[in-house]
Amino acid sequence: NGIPLVVFELKSAVHENTTITAAFQQLQTYKAQIPSLFTYNGFTIISDGLEARAGTITSGFSRFMAWKSKDGEREASQLSSQLETLIVGMLNRETLPDLIRHFIVFEKTKREDKETGVMQIRTEKKLAAYHQYYAVNRAVESTLRAAGFKQTEVGLLNAAEIKLHNPELHGIQLRNPREYKDRKGGVVWHTQGSGKSLTMVFYAGKIVQALHNPTILVITDRNDLDDQLFDTFAAAKQLLRQEPVQADSRRHLKELLKVASGGVVFTTIQKFQPDEGNVYEQLSDRENIVCIADEAHRTQYGFQARTIDAKDAQGNVVGKQIVYGFAKYMREALPNATYLGFTGTPIENTDINTPAVFGNYVDIYDIAQAVEDGATVRIYYESRLAKIKLSDDGKKLIRQIDEEIGADELNESQKAKAKWTQLEALIGSEERVALVAADIVDHFENRLMGMDGKGMIVAMSRRIAAKLYDEIKKLRPEWHNDDLNRGAIKVVMTAASSDGPDIAKHHTTKQQRRVLAERMKDPEDELKLVIVRDMWLTGFDAPSMHTLYIDKPMKGHNLMQAIARVNRVYKDKEGGLVVDYLGIASDLKDALSFYSESGGKGDPAATQAEAVNLMLEKLEVVSHMFHGFPYEDFFAADTPGKLQMILAAENHILGLEDGKNRFINEVTALSKAFAIALPHDQAMDAKDEISFFQAVKARLVKFDAPGTGTGRSNVELETAIRQVIDAALVGEKGID
Repeated sequence: NGIPLVVFELKSAVHENTTITAAFQQLQTYKAQIPSLFTYNGFTIISDGLEARAGTITSGFSRFMAWKSKDGEREASQLSSQLETLIVGMLNRETLPDLIRHFIVFEKTKREDKETGVMQIRTEKKLAAYHQYYAVNRAVESTLRAAGFKQTEVGLLNAAEIKLHNPELHGIQLRNPREYKDRKGGVVWHTQGSGKSLTMVFYAGKIVQALHNPTILVITDRNDLDDQLFDTFAAAKQLLRQEPVQADSRRHLKELLKVASGGVVFTTIQKFQPDEGNVYEQLSDRENIVCIADEAHRTQYGFQARTIDAKDAQGNVVGKQIVYGFAKYMREALPNATYLGFTGTPIENTDINTPAVFGNYVDIYDIAQAVEDGATVRIYYESRLAKIKLSDDGKKLIRQIDEEIGADELNESQKAKAKWTQLEALIGSEERVALVAADIVDHFENRLMGMDGKGMIVAMSRRIAAKLYDEIKKLRPEWHNDDLNRGAIKVVMTAASSDGPDIAKHHTTKQQRRVLAERMKDPEDELKLVIVRDMWLTGFDAPSMHTLYIDKPMKGHNLMQAIARVNRVYKDKEGGLVVDYLGIASDLKDALSFYSESGGKGDPAATQAEAVNLMLEKLEVVSHMFHGFPYEDFFAADTPGKLQMILAAENHILGLEDGKNRFINEVTALSKAFAIALPHDQAMDAKDEISFFQAVKARLVKFDAPGTGTGRSNVELETAIRQVIDAALVGEKGID
């Protein structure tokens, strides 16, 4: 019918200057000059013959993604044409209408104009990536089978049997197609940062239409996670065709689930606690109820009984009582519901609860695939133990406490609580907190030299979080501001007046945390550093965050989820850095070995030494390009002499065979490795030399006409220029 649902911008495959970046820039020109072309647009595609990616009219370049499979069963070969794979996989008669109908959402973000104080609202259009599309359709298929619905009853668009691609690579136990009406929808394991929350939204939007006006119950295990996920769903109400509702109490939850007309309901799993006894009343026997559990591996999802202390109204222990995992109570309340689990980390071998409640995997998207696809960036690890000494007593306590913190029942163990209190006193000693604060300030300022962005500090307790804030405030008083909307550092936690004034002053309400979250997600906002204890360690998404400081014992799922705060894609961010002050390296290794045993590919955290080695390797390559050119004279020259030397260096590079392209590519790789390697001593030693190379690169890039030349993006140009303008290049007057 002639409606332009998809707009292609194709660049020549044989001209070296017509890159995929140039194709992206050309689309921006079309949007400005012929906006009517995009009135009915579903999504756009850019290609230079070698690469091909799809995105929406609001997507930045880094959010244009390749489509890696023609059929969802197997990934296309590296040698096959990306453009052909994308066209066959995305634009066939079944997939294209399915994508436009079920896999596009609009999200609104708020940002305050710092000069005018006016709040600006920006709408982002988001398209599912290939791993989200195929995972959702597999999960829908699995849910319908588990709920006892036949394909013909619900009339799904994709009626073909959907199989997990390359299951043998994962060595995992897959769902048996004969498991009909077993109420176990399966588990979707998508690594953190790869868009798991949106995948859940796409799934809910599609299952709402596939079943007859179902009730979708979304379950989390913490209030802050419930809020974050609810906000994501609420932003997609067009796709869901209804407003999601948050249950604010056990009574409210019961009222919502007794309604026969369906709905999307959010609750924390703790609300499935019987008012008395160990039996939960039946709320509905309908078969079109789907329970979606976020982080389905948690210990609360289970049927097993355990004994806990029974307490009176004053909190005094008065005896023992038997309680069960919440899965038992959920099954009693909703006996015919189907359960689907989502997780960002694999199910542990010893975890019998998760398969018992949800079944086996229906889809896996691991770290190696996410990094290769550009859905996430790599995570690097740096130990700062040498800088911050911990006493032998402290090290011994950490070893002893390891066992206890593995279980989520720390508060129920008096022994563990006593050890935890001792360790908290050691870690939170005044001398040590002052040392950690000074090291973080120095480290983070050096990190910002390499790349602008945000950081997060994980403290062991609220007391330590407050003390850390005070120590950092002493060192950098200009970072502090009492105004919620101002200041470069904040503590994100709850507190009570009984905690004392030093801690209570950092208490934040739900609304205040929303304001801080918006500020943290806004790369232009002055808020650069947050201190947390438990909040924001799962589900929080701030793409510009590139450094995580851990000063708290962590292991297993909790550790894996925490380090994923820095793996989000943002502009030219090469990777995220996890800084360890407590010796979590062995816990990280344990988490990684269990990760690979579960069928996941890819190392979730490489050492910072790898980035340093890559930086030194690239530094040698770039230095070699100046063989015979005395660029060392640059460092002792005055400002006019420096500028003259940059011009001479530019001419030297232009005189080499393909010198310009080779130099720009190598310096780009060097700059990315340098940004990760900072503030390693070898990176600091090479800072001035790299600054010179970046200055020459910026000069070479600057004189490319828009849309031609190397096709370097404005983002890379901005970063290069920002890194170049260090103290050595700033003279008495402004320099162009």
